[in-house]
Parts: sequence; C-alpha cells; structure tokens
Amino acid sequence: MASPGSSGRCSSRSRVPEFRAGPSGGRGVPAVGLGTASARFMGEDDFRVVLLAALEVGYRHIDTASVYGSERVVGEGVADAVRRGVLKSREEVFVTTKVWCTQCHPDLVLPSLMESLQNLQMEYVDLYLVHWPMSVKPSKPHYPMKREYIVPMDLTKVWQAMEECHRLGLAKMIGVSNFTTKKLQELLTFAKIPPAVNQVELNPVWQQKKLLEFCKEKGIHVTAYHPLGGKYKTSTVNPVMNSDVLKEIAEAKGKSVAQISLRWIYEQGASMLTTSTKRERLKENIEIFDWQLSDDDRLKISQIPQHKKVSVLSILCPDGVSSVELSEVDVVEA
Repeated sequence: MASPGSSGRCSSRSRVPEFRAGPSGGRGVPAVGLGTASARFMGEDDFRVVLLAALEVGYRHIDTASVYGSERVVGEGVADAVRRGVLKSREEVFVTTKVWCTQCHPDLVLPSLMESLQNLQMEYVDLYLVHWPMSVKPSKPHYPMKREYIVPMDLTKVWQAMEECHRLGLAKMIGVSNFTTKKLQELLTFAKIPPAVNQVELNPVWQQKKLLEFCKEKGIHVTAYHPLGGKYKTSTVNPVMNSDVLKEIAEAKGKSVAQISLRWIYEQGASMLTTSTKRERLKENIEIFDWQLSDDDRLKISQIPQHKKVSVLSILCPDGVSSVELSEVDVVEA
C-alpha cells in the first residue's frame, strides 16, 4: 500500500489524521476537510448548519477563499462552534483561504489577506494560497473574468508578498493552487519559502501521477479538490460517482463509491476537501481510515480512463481575446 505519509496525530474530538506540511514542527493538514466553494449557492443559514454539522462529526479543516464569498460565515461558524463547546478554541481548526486572480499583484496580496482576516474575524490563517497561476486586472474577486483583462503575472514579486504574509505571522503556511509541475519548477527557482501545499483537482479519474511524484520529491503536500468529481449539470454524468470500476470495488467492500474515491486519494498521500449538505454524508466521508484498498483494487483504479473537469476556460468569459497565452495559465499538465 502506498504510504499516506500521515503524522498519525488526530485533532481533539476528531478521528481525522493529519499530514505533515511546511516547516517541521508546524501544524499538520487534516486528511479530510470541508470545502466551501458551493456556499455561494446556499442560503447563509443553511451553510451555517452544514458547517456546524461538519465540525460536530469531526472535521477540523475548513477551506475558503476570497472569491467564494464564504469567509465571513466561516468565521462566524467557527466562533459559534467555540461558544457551543464543539471546539475548544479557534486554534483547533485548520483554516485555509486564497488570494484570487484579481488580487494576484505584488501590492494587493497582503491587503487581500488582511481583508480575508477581517471577514473571518481571525488573527491568522493556517494556510494562504495563490488560488490560480494567473493575474487579472485589479477588481473585486469574481468570475467568470474577461479574457482581455488577463495580464502577465509577476510570480517572483507575488510570491515575495506571500512570504511577507508568512513572516508577519498572518499565514502560518503559504502555498499555491492549480499549479502544474512547470509552474512549480518556476516558483522553486526563487522561492525563499517553498510552497507547503499545492491544492489541485485530484480523484480516480484525474490521477495527476506526474504532479504527485514531483510534489513528493520536492516536499510539497498535495490537497485534492473535486475528490468526488465535482458538480455536473444534469445532462452530464459524473465520471467518479458513475465509474463502473469504483462501483464494483465499493460493492465488494461494502463501502460507498465516495468512500472508495476518498480512500484512494488518502493512499496517494494527499489530503482532500469534500462538500455535502447532509450530515450522514459528511460523517461517511471521514470513515475511510480503518480499512484499505487491496493491490488488485489499486491496479483497477490505475487503469480508469482519465477525464479532467477544471481548466482555465471554466473561470473565463467565453468571448474575448487574451494578450497572455492561455496555455501559460492553464492547470492541465502538459
């Protein structure tokens, strides 16, 4: 079995193990966390219920971003959980947020984090990420974005601003999201503080073998988004949840397809972000640590045809022309 690389420690009142990331002695990244990108499609009260339920069943990683519009409710929800005794303190939760493309400019990175902290009503975040390897004309975080507003990204100075956020103690760790091996190689040539985490699309139908191996070699922890394939329009079949291979393994093991996908990710040494509005599903998604896949299961999964959902086109308006070559800011491995 592939070693998960977990620290083996569990947070208080949580059965979720943690992965080491960033400087030694730092806080681990919980193996399963709650993603909040879909919060903008929910009412605030409904989202608060989901957040509290996740914390009650044992989630200790909450992932948000400036562009999600969920930071304020996340902060309020964590504070409420502390008041209710679900959490001992804010320190018990690992909080991630991200700087969006419209703030991915050297002079806007720190102000963006300060605004996020104000929204969260927190003194620091555990992890601050560059959300996308792309800069767009400054404006409020939003998408889709106009292609003509894409500008060349000064990654060196943007990363220096990220390092300053860390030095100020406002971000315990810094990292990136949607970075390919090519972009990571570029970043590592000048980074004084290497990225602790790379958050990317990862699941059995988009296995990212090249990227996983590169990140392992460089000591960069990988966090998976869309671990269950992500949301699809009703006319599109979700290739993870409808995978015959995963269904067959799930039936043989008495597990759900979701659990098979999540367990596979965990065995790659990656943490993951799940989303559900149902308490029983939230609980099910963290019941993946006391069993394992067989060698035969892993072989079958390794042969699943690959299908990527997210690309740069998904966050851009369909019309317009960019002065920056889109392949340079895309998230598909060459």
